[in-house]
Amino acid sequence: MGRCYFGGIFVAFLVWLVFGASVNGFPAEDLVVRLPGQPKVSFRQFAGYIDVDVKSGRSLFYYFVEAQNEPDRKPLTLWLNGGPGCSSVGGGAFTELGPFFPKGDGHGLRINSKSWNKASNLLFVESPVGVGWSYSNTTADYIRGDESTANDMHLFMLKWYEKFPAFKTRDLFLTGESYAGHYIPQLASVLLDHNKYSTTFKFHIKGVAIGNPLLRLDRDVPATYEFFWSHGMISDEIGLTIMNECDFDDYTFRSPHNVSKSCNDAINEANLIVGDYINNYDVILDVCYPSIVEQELRLRKLATKISVGVDVCMSYERRFYFNLPEVQKALHANRTSLPYGWSMCSGVLNYSDTDGNINILPLLKKIIQSNIPVWVFSGDQDSVVPLLGSRTLVRELAHDLKFKVTVPYGAWFHRGQVGGWQTEYGNLLTFATVRGAAHMVPYAQPARALHLFSSFVRGRRLPNDTRPSIDD
Repeated sequence: MGRCYFGGIFVAFLVWLVFGASVNGFPAEDLVVRLPGQPKVSFRQFAGYIDVDVKSGRSLFYYFVEAQNEPDRKPLTLWLNGGPGCSSVGGGAFTELGPFFPKGDGHGLRINSKSWNKASNLLFVESPVGVGWSYSNTTADYIRGDESTANDMHLFMLKWYEKFPAFKTRDLFLTGESYAGHYIPQLASVLLDHNKYSTTFKFHIKGVAIGNPLLRLDRDVPATYEFFWSHGMISDEIGLTIMNECDFDDYTFRSPHNVSKSCNDAINEANLIVGDYINNYDVILDVCYPSIVEQELRLRKLATKISVGVDVCMSYERRFYFNLPEVQKALHANRTSLPYGWSMCSGVLNYSDTDGNINILPLLKKIIQSNIPVWVFSGDQDSVVPLLGSRTLVRELAHDLKFKVTVPYGAWFHRGQVGGWQTEYGNLLTFATVRGAAHMVPYAQPARALHLFSSFVRGRRLPNDTRPSIDD
């Protein structure tokens, strides 16, 4: 009996030594020991909840992964997906730039050899509440908008640093894609305001990078139809009608058809011609047929791969994996047993349908005037938020800032090939395309995306010649 008792104490002592109240200053309770079907790795993962409003029961779910090498010497990068209302854990972490992708059977994981945690520690947050496993006990909290989302993320970051105090002095990079063109600049603005008035802790923001971002709706929408026309997806007649008849200055999320009948007819015709068998987010990628994939997943067979090289059915594999009880347990997720399953984009969030009309350029100007570099990057196969609009908006922002061209528009290179095209204004504002990439740049062109990201966090320009670089 005595041996059993002291043996139990010894085991408990060993557990305390390994995990303790913290793991090298990190929260032991959030340590992800190993995900189901996960390959062995040397870096650590953490996941769990940050309570941003205890009274209302509002909590955001996060997933954090250390850098692969020398994590103590690498910065922290926050990544947010857009939507609004889509999961950064499901998107960024497990489809685009995190260390793992779901396997075809939906029951395991495989290594992402081009994960961004080669260059930085990575933090993914399901924001706002109602997205993924983030939740509130107050129904009214599911009505969100840009301002409330930014404020909640401000509180999240403050409380996350309390769990991970080692990062309080670490460089912070803010990144994301799509509607994160709203999320990230607005969060950066709130954090800069915090720094202005705080007499104690300040955020060490060192850069902002947003991919295929929604910046100004009335300029990004017409770029879609210009993209269709320039890529041969609609006829000259339809393209010219849209360009000549449509006044997109009045285009809003709430009243997108506050335009002439001839314009509406042309837009409807264009959408009909493009059809349902093209992935508008990546016009050169084959589509995935869900009925086939879901049937295959239920039979626990390999999901059908309709396109060679890129797994076009990853979204269905990911959803299957995240809804496995053992996966949720390993991630410390779904602690309140939500009445709905995990999905990539929220079905319970009621997000403002007018905030999408906000012009983000003044916020980017504020960030740059705070001496923080801003990179806007675009996959050139995206028709939803095409480079045609983003490139023009960046140039206009540079003109407003009275910035001169510091890097003339030209190709940048990765492994001896053109990685895309780039230009820089005033040493603080960069626009770069990623050749062959789509709306989700790291998903479509992982090697080129990692090169771009590594250059960004290291404060380097993208290479303008074919000589090998450290990022190759």
